[in-house]
Amino acid sequence: MSLSASESNVLKNQKPNRSSRPERRVEALLADSLAFSLTCAATLVESVLAGGNLTDAFEATLARHPEWSDATRGAVRDLAWGTLRDYGRGDAVLRQLLHKPLPEAIHALLLVALHRLESRPEQAHTVVNQAVDAAEFVMAPLKGVVNGVLRNRLRNQAALDAELRADQAAYYRHPAWWVERLRASFPDAWEAALAAGNARPPMALRVNRLRGSVEAYAAELAAAGQGFRRLANDALVLDKPLAVAALPGFAAGRASVQDAGAQWAARWLDLAPGQRVLDACAAPGGKSAHILETAPVALVALELDAVRSRRIADNFARLGLAAEVRTVDCRDVATWWDGKPFDRILADVPCSASGVARRHPDIKWLRRPDDIARFAAQQAGILDALWPTLAPGGKLLYVTCSVFDEENAQQIERFCQRHADAQRLPLDGLPARQLLPAADHDGFYYALLAKRS
Repeated sequence: MSLSASESNVLKNQKPNRSSRPERRVEALLADSLAFSLTCAATLVESVLAGGNLTDAFEATLARHPEWSDATRGAVRDLAWGTLRDYGRGDAVLRQLLHKPLPEAIHALLLVALHRLESRPEQAHTVVNQAVDAAEFVMAPLKGVVNGVLRNRLRNQAALDAELRADQAAYYRHPAWWVERLRASFPDAWEAALAAGNARPPMALRVNRLRGSVEAYAAELAAAGQGFRRLANDALVLDKPLAVAALPGFAAGRASVQDAGAQWAARWLDLAPGQRVLDACAAPGGKSAHILETAPVALVALELDAVRSRRIADNFARLGLAAEVRTVDCRDVATWWDGKPFDRILADVPCSASGVARRHPDIKWLRRPDDIARFAAQQAGILDALWPTLAPGGKLLYVTCSVFDEENAQQIERFCQRHADAQRLPLDGLPARQLLPAADHDGFYYALLAKRS
């Protein structure tokens, strides 16, 4: 879209007025209006475009607005998360329609409005009008630009969409380098994995077997009319997400929300009563809790961040579990290890989180290709540090929520080359398990190693 002379002058002279950013003036909009949700979501998107973390920004916004209803919180979250899942497409559309850059706040608002237009095309007229109302509060002199861009998008949708098909980031809604890595590693499954990565994530439950059976809990869900699928690892994947307060016995610790792919860890650790078990990177504690629900073991849970350590303790308290939780760097073994070897180690290491990007869509656009090598080096350091703490004959389960080979299969191959006493064990008949994002679960990698006696 070409800008008029007056609009061009506005762009040259108008700087984002930080005193009138959406979170300062949004109260002037009706809280149940689409304009309100568009404005608040745009603020979150703007923070990510500046390099911020989406979840942190959202939680900070909620802390400033405790008066928001569940409906408002949900609407703002859906718009912000959806916009960033689709950012590659929205950004490509704006490149086609704009000849000059816009202030960050208006750019973010347009991205949110474009996402809404694509996800709710039947509401096109309302979306445009509400986006213009939002622009009135974000940066009033540019509301005409917002109106013009959105209407131009609607008028020229077919032609613009044809051009977008040639743009990998726009078509697959992932960075081009990400697409190429997946295509090379999974030539038969990469497109399905990318499509799943653009969808809303499923909500899965883990039943606390110390407080009831999976069968009994499933029966309660069915009696309440809640549809679900029971998977091979006993994860219950809900047909529709529920607020945790609506889950039977959640506050009493009868169930937890945990992705179905993450629920393989406790099973594949091959646990037995009385074992000494280490969860080396434990926060927020879901896998640790599952270990304790599976077998009566002596568990040590380590976490580097103090705030996240408290989340582990909170989860244990709700579920009625007990373990030793320590806030330390697992690589600094001398500061936390008492010299008694562990029978089992869960190494759920920091990674690119590329397998859970649909839950944290800012990851797709903030990650850079050279980040993967940095994560791989950190993972190697953790594995090398933990290996001496494993007892001969003991087992270490290596886990990432990544889909990139450098963090997964290549990492384990390099580790085994460095450690002659490391033996790879099969997982359900396969050398390792790479779960790609799918309808029932996120993306995870699992490899099981034994220390030769």
